[in-house]
Order: sequence, then C-alpha cells, then structure tokens
Amino acid sequence: MATGTPDSQARFGQSVKGLLTEKVNTCGTDVIALTKQVLKGSRSSEVFTQEKGKHVHRFVTETNHAHGVSSARSGSSKHGTPGRCHFTLRR
Repeated sequence: MATGTPDSQARFGQSVKGLLTEKVNTCGTDVIALTKQVLKGSRSSEVFTQEKGKHVHRFVTETNHAHGVSSARSGSSKHGTPGRCHFTLRR
C-alpha cells in the first residue's frame, strides 16, 4: 500500500472533508427546500378544501333560494330528510 507524505495526506484529508461538507450542505438545502414545498402544498390543499366547501355551500344556498326554500329550512329537504339534498333531473 502506497503512503504519501504527512503533508499530502493532510491535504487529501482536507479535500475529502471539504467535499463531504459541501455535499452535506447541499443535501441539507435540498431537504429544506423540499420541506417548504410539502408545507406549501399542504396549505394549498387546506385552502382548496375550504374554498370547495364554500362553493358547495353557496351552490346549495342558491339552489334552495331558486326553489323557494327559506334559509331556515336549508338543513332539510322537502322530503323531510335532514341534511340531504335531493335533485330531480328533468328531460
């Protein structure tokens, strides 16, 4: 096994240490960026779900209003089933 001088071994060790440190820092930066993307996606999904619920609520309210159902009765259908919407398709 070939051995170098103590000076060349020290330079090699510093070089390897520098490369490893750079790689660890790069991976750490990538992990932080990925974490931010995941958290942003989670918030986007939460906002989307809230907006979807608002649109459904608005649709049900407008449908009830169009059919003459008062807001006091919006929790129940004309058939007396609480919390369900019944739609009839007309040809």
